Amino acid sequence: MSPLSIRLILLLFVVSAPNAFATYTTFSDYGPLRVYAQSPAQTASLTPLLRSGFALANGQKELYISATAASVWAETDDYFADYYHNTLSAGLQWQFSDNWMLDANYQWRFSADNHLDSVTVWFHDALGYSQNGRGDTAKHQNQIFSSDGIHQTEFSGETLNNAFNLYLGYQLFQNASHGLSIGGSLYYNTVDSGPFANNNFEQALQLNYSYRHNRHHFHSTLGISFRQDEEVLTDISYNDYALMYGLSYEYQVERHGLLIEVHHYQGVLETDNDFSKSSNEVLLGYRYYLDNSAVEFTIIENFLNMDNSTDIAFTLGYRAKLE
Repeated sequence: MSPLSIRLILLLFVVSAPNAFATYTTFSDYGPLRVYAQSPAQTASLTPLLRSGFALANGQKELYISATAASVWAETDDYFADYYHNTLSAGLQWQFSDNWMLDANYQWRFSADNHLDSVTVWFHDALGYSQNGRGDTAKHQNQIFSSDGIHQTEFSGETLNNAFNLYLGYQLFQNASHGLSIGGSLYYNTVDSGPFANNNFEQALQLNYSYRHNRHHFHSTLGISFRQDEEVLTDISYNDYALMYGLSYEYQVERHGLLIEVHHYQGVLETDNDFSKSSNEVLLGYRYYLDNSAVEFTIIENFLNMDNSTDIAFTLGYRAKLE
């Protein structure tokens, strides 16, 4: 059986399983949007996920699946990047005691034409953003060039990440309005062949704080990731550590949640160009609450530094609470 078939069977199982084991849950249990970093350097390695500071009920599980389509455009004197990347992610979060939580996640990221170039141009025009040279280049390409020696052309169909992430969280404090938790991640990415072949093992620590009052939900995370002797594509080294923080606000009306988030990521590459600088993403999300599950749609847009982060990305996710 091919690796693609195995991945699709796994994701199909994750989609179909919740109906058999679902349990009723309160709408406030879902926390921030479940969206991974989309900036090219950060999404290729371990970046702490913005998480809720609240625990689930003892024994409760959350099964989740998401699909993301993203478009990267960056043009400077040092490098040129114009490509698509797409991510399928699935996992299970389990509150196995009042204080302890385990979250196991699998992520497959690959390059394939998702036809977002036209959508991106329209979206930027609608908001009055500069196209930053995108309109002068042919659409639907997958290529990366840099003065550091990267020369990748037409890598559509290549696997970028094949990653497993295990997160263990501990609840430090919780009452009706405030939640504070701490956690650590172990991450292993293995790509056997192709231009993005790699094997890397990384770790992260993070602190999560949340506040909720009636319709208003606020979440925040401060995290740091660690790696050693890792490189990307050529001899460009990663920094040994990188900081991040994330902020999330949700306004909830009955079964509808409107969310806005800001994610800030410290630069992770040891270069003299913009990839050594911080990247920033703003997320606009809509969540529809079902009795025991939720559907999320998110738009991710870069800001402040347009040349080291994904131009635009869209995520559709499904999350279900289980016994």
